[in-house]
Amino acid sequence: MTIKERLNNDVKDAMRAKDKELLSTLRLITAAVKQVEVDERIEVDDERMLVILDKMSKQRKESIAQYEKASREDLVAQEQFELDILKKYLPEPLSAAEIENMAQDAIASTGAEKMADMGKVMALLKPSLQGRADMAQVSAMIKAKLS
Repeated sequence: MTIKERLNNDVKDAMRAKDKELLSTLRLITAAVKQVEVDERIEVDDERMLVILDKMSKQRKESIAQYEKASREDLVAQEQFELDILKKYLPEPLSAAEIENMAQDAIASTGAEKMADMGKVMALLKPSLQGRADMAQVSAMIKAKLS
């Protein structure tokens, strides 16, 4: 079952259960997917779905940080709820050691030696790490290794 099919089934289940908060969050995700499909005139597959979900979860994390600074616990709770729902559709996150090993392998397989080669390494890593690791942290790790 694809992520999109799971999402649609969960929307139906939330409707049957009359869980308004969950349904609202699931519809938010569905709307983001439909927006991409309409804008790009494509049918979203699991790979693209991970990109969308990863972007949405990153937005929620940034919002939580901002709301915590402003002492808006009500908004923090809402964003955290949405983030928890998004995480259900993302694959299991990788450990730091696993990411480190994958980065080492990618650097070795591309023959990267300097910062100019970083694009090759990231292009190789991105498909396997999408939704499973914070790409900003991976990028910083690779920069440190190549500099």
